[in-house]
Amino acid sequence: MLSPVAITKIDYELTKYPANQRQAAVMSALRIVQTERGWLSKESITEVAQYLGMPEIAALEVATFYNMYDLSPVGKYKITVCTNISCMLRDSDVIVDHLKAKLGVGFNEVTADGKFCIKEGECMGCCGGAPLLHVNNTQMHEFLTTEKVDAVLKDLLQQSSDEEAVK
Repeated sequence: MLSPVAITKIDYELTKYPANQRQAAVMSALRIVQTERGWLSKESITEVAQYLGMPEIAALEVATFYNMYDLSPVGKYKITVCTNISCMLRDSDVIVDHLKAKLGVGFNEVTADGKFCIKEGECMGCCGGAPLLHVNNTQMHEFLTTEKVDAVLKDLLQQSSDEEAVK
């Protein structure tokens, strides 16, 4: 069942479209639910489809087409590394190898503590800043070196510790 907070956010997104075009908000609705739950289960996708009054298969098609949607659990911090040609030519493979060694996981795996997951990403449209990565589809880090990656990981671990201390 969609939470009241998710419904409020989805309802806001719906104001951007004609009343008879609720399905137009599917990408935003899926993003909202994924942000709240950490990933999109089939049940979550069904709930979004039902709320928007659209066929479940249409919502599933959107969720499976775009790589920003996670259809299985990921770590608290999903690190997506671009491995397309521009990033590859600027040593994204070094960044990937460093992350794998540092975190002890490969692509699509989650660390034992549930904090990190590494994903291989398609072009993120910032080839001039290659190599680069996204954290949780919201933070981009460009011109990566292994030292910069270590600093990003350190910041994320500190952020996680700070959040846990508040609880």
